[in-house]
Amino acid sequence: MFKRLLIANRGEIAVRIIRACQELGIETVAVYSDADSTALHVGLADYAIHIGPSEAELSYLNAATIVTAAKMADVDAVHPGYGFLSENAEFAKMVTESGLVFVGPSAETIERVGNKDAAREAMQTAGLPMAAGTNPLGSLGEAIQAAEEIGYPVMLKPVAGGGGRGMSAANNKTELVAAIKNLNQSSVAGTAYYLEKYIACARHIEVQIVSDNYGHIIHLGERECSLQRRNQKILEEAPSSALTPAMRQKVGELAVQAAKSVHYTNIGTVEFLLDASGNFYFMEINPRIQVEHAITEMITDIDLVKTQIQVAAGLPLTIQQQDVVISAHAIECRINAEDPELNFLPCPGKIEFYHQPGGPNVRVDSGVCAGSVIEPYYDSLIAKVIVRGKTRGEAIQTMQRALSEFRMSGIKTTVDFHKEILSNPCFRVGKIDIQFISKQMIS
Repeated sequence: MFKRLLIANRGEIAVRIIRACQELGIETVAVYSDADSTALHVGLADYAIHIGPSEAELSYLNAATIVTAAKMADVDAVHPGYGFLSENAEFAKMVTESGLVFVGPSAETIERVGNKDAAREAMQTAGLPMAAGTNPLGSLGEAIQAAEEIGYPVMLKPVAGGGGRGMSAANNKTELVAAIKNLNQSSVAGTAYYLEKYIACARHIEVQIVSDNYGHIIHLGERECSLQRRNQKILEEAPSSALTPAMRQKVGELAVQAAKSVHYTNIGTVEFLLDASGNFYFMEINPRIQVEHAITEMITDIDLVKTQIQVAAGLPLTIQQQDVVISAHAIECRINAEDPELNFLPCPGKIEFYHQPGGPNVRVDSGVCAGSVIEPYYDSLIAKVIVRGKTRGEAIQTMQRALSEFRMSGIKTTVDFHKEILSNPCFRVGKIDIQFISKQMIS
């Protein structure tokens, strides 16, 4: 096992990794920018190294500086968390070429699945079901022609990038032209793009996979992530209320098939769309820990972050597919520093008072406390509230109780918006799809 590990991240995921390392007896090294000098993850780590100015591009996205910090700190391994450099193949390569272990899949795998077009090609070869789509498009005219051939509506997707950045649906030529214009002005400007047939009333289903370095691959069931705003997940649950046991087995087998086809190792997520007729369509593979990993932990009692580290250290998986038992229903609400009344405008500022919920079957993953500052430079996530129940209905009740206990002052949050979702009659009976938020919750 590793003696010391550097966490190339911040916020709640850095705190989560620190906790896993403490339980494994591993020393931790935090990195921090100017803005994060007093952040919670810095105080909880055994050591901390300053890596630059507040802007992410000059600190948490500065691969060379982070690798230098890792070597200075004499660590054995680097954990990238999620976001920032977690899906950067060049960063993974720099870590391993420095003689350190990258906690995640190989740089080659990250590069292969990180490029959505290359991933589509690999999955088609592996026999996974796909929505109709194109190769990367070279011009607006080519995109317009391709859309006509596929048939509207279509989904515009950048080849690179994660978290739904740059993606948008188009119902006609005018909307497609506008979508491409917006893409070229977004954070993924300059990235090649392609089109896929848009699947109406789809649900977003993703499968957690785990693979060791010896060819042993299993899945840990699915998560439903259909509650989204601007292609960004807001609320997730596991298992999905839409799947029958047969569908669950099928999508799990598809995920393992996808992972095997690219010789995947460590933790990852295979994402699918589920149409109204019960058909699955491959979307992408995320080669990292997911924000919503905790709900899988809650229903399987398997610690995914510890598993990541153990696999990276060369340990074999000790569980078989038949050992994975789904024992409950879990829900996660992402609490962000945003103002729902102002089109979810980010609301950075100082948290004057903070009291998070607790009690039976409630877990809160957070990187803040009273006095913490939500900075404008980074993601607005404050905390993830995760609950477990014997049934979906029980989990909803527990989440409602948990959110009623949340107390924060000094900033605007999305707590009340989540309460509205949980009270929505359609949500309560599981009648949801990826357009639920825009159709049901936002006028």
